[in-house]
Order: sequence, then structure tokens, then C-alpha cells
Amino acid sequence: MAAIIRGSLFMLLVVMFYAGNILTGKAINDLPPFTIAFFRLLLAFLILLPLAWGSFWKARTLFWEWRRPFFWMTLSGVTFFNTFIYGSLQFTSASNVAILETLIPVVTIILAASILKEKLSKIQWGGVVLSFLGAVWVVVDGRILDLGSIDWNPGDAIMIGAIACWSVYSLLVKSYMHLFPPLAAIFVMNAVSIIILLPFVAGEWFLLGMPPLLTEEAVTGIIYLGIFPSVVALLLFNRAVHLLGASMSSIFLNLLPVFTMAGAALWLGEAITIHQVTGALLVMAGVWITTQLRPSSKEI
Repeated sequence: MAAIIRGSLFMLLVVMFYAGNILTGKAINDLPPFTIAFFRLLLAFLILLPLAWGSFWKARTLFWEWRRPFFWMTLSGVTFFNTFIYGSLQFTSASNVAILETLIPVVTIILAASILKEKLSKIQWGGVVLSFLGAVWVVVDGRILDLGSIDWNPGDAIMIGAIACWSVYSLLVKSYMHLFPPLAAIFVMNAVSIIILLPFVAGEWFLLGMPPLLTEEAVTGIIYLGIFPSVVALLLFNRAVHLLGASMSSIFLNLLPVFTMAGAALWLGEAITIHQVTGALLVMAGVWITTQLRPSSKEI
């Protein structure tokens, strides 16, 4: 019982930190997305350097041997996932981003079914449909019957990139992450991502000018992003999975829209609409059905 309580508290903190990633990304969106992602990863790299260097050095030949799948894991899960999120937040609300991000487990399962030939039951396909209906409801703000007059938000479209990135990353993790020391893997991913993002950051600054990096809001935002979602949440999540198991831990991630929408209303002053609440409930219900229910009916 004590382990369940500790694991649950850890997962609640994880969800809070991930919600804070979205809220902070929205709060400091005076900075362009590649710049936010670059400095977040740079700070996380410096924090992990003394913690992970030893295990990385021992496994350095392993990283080189499996460099191709590791590169694609890095590109999809670390380099561009949060970059897409920060890009989306330039245009859409933190609440919409959180609701759409919750679709990731469902999209991952669909990719696994199509690429890895994993089978889904009828009830799981029902959960997939329910989640997508909820996401569409949020994107169109409940105006299903009036699509022609909708002013489409590019931020919601950009989130497709984030969802695709993490879904691909999840499949690669399932196949390859067990080969690497966990902390060293995150450390190397951050290092590689910093190198990849550097020319993108230079391009942003060339096209948009030098962003306001030294404001109090920007500095505190980057410090939060580099410490809590990037390092602390990762360590807490790994510990929670050990205490609760992967399935039970994943249930807590469905609370991401709840925490984010509450924070968006209280901190960012976003107006939460009934359409967002309805869509979030549909998405969360669909995700739970798809990822948790394992009926005994014949699979299709």
C-alpha cells in the first residue's frame, strides 16, 4: 500500500510538471520555438552531465553500434517533439495543446497495429474512434455542422507533428531503448539534439532577430523547463513505473488536460469552454478504453 501511495504521488507530480511544460511554453512564447527547445535541452544536458557521464562512457561503443535507431529515437522524441509543442503554443491555447497531446497513446497503438501488426479488439477500436471524435470536437470548437465558417488554428495543425513524433518515438523505444543505460540515453539524446537544433536556432535569430532571452520571465521559464519536465519528471516517472507498473502509471497521464486547463485558467487567464471540457472528457475516455481495457472478445 505504501508503494502505491508513493507511486501515485510521484505520478501526480509528473503530470503537474508536464502540464507546467505546456503552461510555461505558452507563457514565454515571446521566444521562438526552436530557441525554447534548445535552451531547455542545454540546461538539462548540463544537469545530467555529472550524473550520466560515467554510464555513458562505459556504454559508448553500444551507442555507436546502435547509432541509427538511437538517432531516430532522438530526433522524434527529444529534438522535435517539444519543438512542435512550443511552435503550436505560438498560435493555440495551452488547453488545446494538452487535450491533443493526450491522443498520443491512441495514435501509438494505431501505428503499432499498422506497422508492428499488433491486433486491437473491437472495444479498443471504439476507444480510438471516441478519442478522435473528442479531438476533432476540440479543434472545431464544437462546430461540427459549421465547418465551412471555421477560422482554422494553425497551432492545432502543428500539434499533429508533436503527436506523430512521440508516437514514432514510443515504437522505437519499445524496440531499442532497453539496449541502453536509461540515464545515459537521455543524456546523449540531449547532447545530439543540441547539435541538431543549433542551426535552426541560428536561422530563427537571423530571420526574426535576437529574442528577449534575458527577461525575468524567459530566464525563469527556461530554468523550469530544463529542470522539472526534462530531468525531475523523468526520474519520478521511472520510479513510479517501478512502484506501480507501466499500465497503472500511464492512467495518471490522462489527467494532463485537467491540470493544464486548471493552470491555464488560473495562471494564463485562458477561458475554458464547454466544448474543450466535453472534448477532453471524450479523449480521456477513449484513451482509457484503448489502453487499459483488455476484453476477452475475439480480436480483429
